[in-house]
Amino acid sequence: MKNWEQTLIAPDTTLRRALETINELGCQMALIVDSQRCLLGTLSDGDARRALLRGQDLADPVADAMHRTPTVIGAGEGRHSRLSLMKRLGLHQLPVVDAEGRVVGLEVVDDFLHVPERNEWVVIMAGGLGTRLKELTRETPKPMLTVGSRPILETIIRSFAEQGFRYFYLAVNYKAEQIERHFGDGSRFGIEVRYLREETRMGTAGALSLLPAIPDRPFIVTNADLLTKENYCSMVDQHLTTGADATMGVRKYEMQVPFGVVRDDNGWIAGIEEKPVHRFVVSAGMYVLSPSMLELVPRHTFFDMPSLFDAAIEKGLRARSHNIDGYWLDIGRPSDFEQANSDFHEVFQ
Repeated sequence: MKNWEQTLIAPDTTLRRALETINELGCQMALIVDSQRCLLGTLSDGDARRALLRGQDLADPVADAMHRTPTVIGAGEGRHSRLSLMKRLGLHQLPVVDAEGRVVGLEVVDDFLHVPERNEWVVIMAGGLGTRLKELTRETPKPMLTVGSRPILETIIRSFAEQGFRYFYLAVNYKAEQIERHFGDGSRFGIEVRYLREETRMGTAGALSLLPAIPDRPFIVTNADLLTKENYCSMVDQHLTTGADATMGVRKYEMQVPFGVVRDDNGWIAGIEEKPVHRFVVSAGMYVLSPSMLELVPRHTFFDMPSLFDAAIEKGLRARSHNIDGYWLDIGRPSDFEQANSDFHEVFQ
């Protein structure tokens, strides 16, 4: 909902004024927040009606009538997860909150019926061998492995299409004919698909040199083995707002040492830390690049995305990170493939 901030009211607002707000905005819900915008409760027409039947007056504070335990969803959850929750619970509105409980948006079910078309290109790197999956990829390229009810790559493309993206380039190499046969020109999925055919493997960025033209807007690059519920529209919009040349999706990653770590000082034990946890920020395999970044990609050469970002930083370009907080799974190992199949019907149906 674009004007969702107008639904925010203080707990001492009168019930009459709260109802006027709902009527003026036509959203069927007001959000009651404190001075920090932390959600205290919600008020719907039904809540107001029940309050009046209990004997409350229109001049009473809305805090006396509000629903104090509303259903909410985290800001990191993608569009599909939000709609799925609303469908499951029969909700017409759904407050969106951050990790501190502050309201950052309001989803309205009618908004899901009108998805604006995005003109940004989506480039999906689908030419890898998938060697870590061993026997699974002997006859089938990894992007075409079935997870749930369809190939991994189809789920990825469907997620983009649900957000309004229509123009796709698939970089293909290993068993490319299977990918091309399944997706064709994309028309049966309501999108346009073209192919960047790698004669030799070109890494996670080298195939960008095969693009037939320079786009006039930033474009998305992602790997073909990532299942995620990321809001790519938000990622692109923040790339534009910040004036970045390159945006890298990143995630927090923790690694625990399974032993007690000894701090040694010339043979004397200075202390022992039992099973410490090391925390890192790692690449999530998804990027937004401005058109000028293509000037840094060598032609007909193996070139990985970290090298592209290194080149951009060395040139003084602005490279930013974008936190990926929702569902994300890199299908690199057999255990990841099993996990994806376990998660599929809950996350992607």
